[in-house]
Amino acid sequence: MGFLDRLLGNDQERAANYEGRESASESAARKRRERHHRNLGKTSAKGDAWERKDRRRFGGGA
Repeated sequence: MGFLDRLLGNDQERAANYEGRESASESAARKRRERHHRNLGKTSAKGDAWERKDRRRFGGGA
């Protein structure tokens, strides 16, 4: 057993402690996706309003 093994412990034992849990990077990615989906409707409505205004301004249809 090397110096780092004594200092940090057994990697297999540490991995077993966290088995089945979400990693920090997975959690951050999930939160980004949730924020994106939560804001999607609001952003889409802003884009639609801009398009309607732009069409009226330049004499387009509906």
